Amino acid sequence: MALAGCPDYFLHHSNYQVNTSVLITRTLWFSNAGKDDVDLEQLVNDMNSSMESVYSTQADTARLLNNGHAAAPHQHHQQQQQHHPGHGQAHRRHTPPLLPSPPSRDRPRPSQPMHIHAVRCLQKKHLLRPASLPAIPNPFPELCSPDGSPVLCPLQTSNDHVIKVWSEDGAGKAVEIPAHMTARDLCQLLVYKSHCVDDNAWTLVEHHHALGLERCLEDHELVVQVQASMSSDSKFLFRKNYAKYEFFRNPLNFFPEQMVAWCQESDGSIPQSQLLQNFLNSSSCPEIQGYLHVKEPGRRSWKKLYMFLRRSGLYYSTKGTSKEPRHLQLLSDLEDSNIFTVITGRKLHNAPTDYHFCIKPSKVTSDGKELKMLCAEDEQSRTCWMTAFRLLKYGILLYQSYNVPQQRKSNLPPFSAPVRSASENSLVAMDFSGRTGRVIENPLEAQSAALEEGQSWRKRSQRMNVLGSPSPLHPSSLSTVIHRTQIWFHGRVVREDAHKMIIQQGQVDGLFLLRDSQSNPKAFVLTLCHHQKIKHFQILPCEEDGQVFFSLDDGATKFTDLIHLVEFYQLNRGLLPCKLKHPCTAVAL
Repeated sequence: MALAGCPDYFLHHSNYQVNTSVLITRTLWFSNAGKDDVDLEQLVNDMNSSMESVYSTQADTARLLNNGHAAAPHQHHQQQQQHHPGHGQAHRRHTPPLLPSPPSRDRPRPSQPMHIHAVRCLQKKHLLRPASLPAIPNPFPELCSPDGSPVLCPLQTSNDHVIKVWSEDGAGKAVEIPAHMTARDLCQLLVYKSHCVDDNAWTLVEHHHALGLERCLEDHELVVQVQASMSSDSKFLFRKNYAKYEFFRNPLNFFPEQMVAWCQESDGSIPQSQLLQNFLNSSSCPEIQGYLHVKEPGRRSWKKLYMFLRRSGLYYSTKGTSKEPRHLQLLSDLEDSNIFTVITGRKLHNAPTDYHFCIKPSKVTSDGKELKMLCAEDEQSRTCWMTAFRLLKYGILLYQSYNVPQQRKSNLPPFSAPVRSASENSLVAMDFSGRTGRVIENPLEAQSAALEEGQSWRKRSQRMNVLGSPSPLHPSSLSTVIHRTQIWFHGRVVREDAHKMIIQQGQVDGLFLLRDSQSNPKAFVLTLCHHQKIKHFQILPCEEDGQVFFSLDDGATKFTDLIHLVEFYQLNRGLLPCKLKHPCTAVAL
């Protein structure tokens, strides 16, 4: 037959979805395959009738599956055609074969799969069927629980912050600290990392380069909070400040009687403890008074006014030295402000003196218009204003921070001498000056013998150097360079830089440094602070019996090297105004 290849055609159709009409055609084809005469028109009519019944069944199924509910009859109404048996036979010779009518909009096309918009969702308890699904263990349980998963769990925000601290030589170090770390704790950490000597004088400095201001952070201040109020060009410096709590030891040097109103009322007979208690007690009303130069806002001119510093703020009098409330005007408060030292030159601000300072509101970062620029007559009055500002603002917190290292020292065991090792304890002092050796039992005699032995060893080494050739490791040759390894020696530092370093580290009595002399290349200069004044003393070399010595008093007291000179004046004042107490140190982080 001519249609013998049709079954193979339907089986190998390119469309992977089997068409319904194809299945019906195949069924009718095989059912009439055994007959000789086939009425093609009757066969086509039967096919049309079967297609109409299939379309109606599909439309009813779509209505039932619409969101799991039966649809209304009027929404999917369809008219069905009725076919009579004799209709096709009456017109089989004059009418062409009838083709399937085109489908309407609400019925799917025969050549396309039917799309079901929604299906019924099984309940969650019916989704897993233990009888049909075997229990397979999960090889990656951490991926199914985000709380314990290192991949899917949300990132945990850390409370640590990165702080970068700079040293005097321009080197910086980044340190990761928690949000609750104070300035004292950070200084202790830097001392430990830099292998410095912890003498409780290290401090963190808030430095504003654009504004030309800096101040030492209090030990109880939180570093992260201070950093949040700083601008991008500001930074932290790590340096020493010996005057941080010096006013607790010598309060009368910091608060002159003419500047403290309470001292004037009591005729100046105020003990030191009562003077400090007046500042630390919140119920008392201390007052610092005196003249200050105030820079007019937006101008380079200064105006001299009589000022009063109280717990409520800094006031100036509009009428001379009057204290009446109607004559007082508030210049700045203490709560939301900090006091800074101006590090720029007096020419930049056209300041009348070199002792200028500034009150900066905490909210101001880089704008200099809201800064209160002030200028004192001398260094003592400036120190008094700035120290009183700190005391009136923080009060008892400063005293508690001052007592922390004192309590730490009191908790140490009461050893009169440093603890020695077992091998050192097994050694005894011996005297071999006579024919037989003897044990020196008296400690004072043993110490005196040790000093004599050291001096005699030094003299022997000097004689050996005269007879032999000098070597770089010999003590006599080292005496000219050994001082360069000390923390108080700063090499070729000019006088202005030496002044700046002394001022930055507190200007307390006994603060000193040594440097090379600019006028004499063989001499050195001792820079010393006394009564907040900086003085310079020249150290000249002198020669005796072919040996070079160093002296401060034109040869009356001679020393073989600068280390011996410094050690001597740390114990004896000599011709100096005070002993050498605090070396001016520049640490490298």
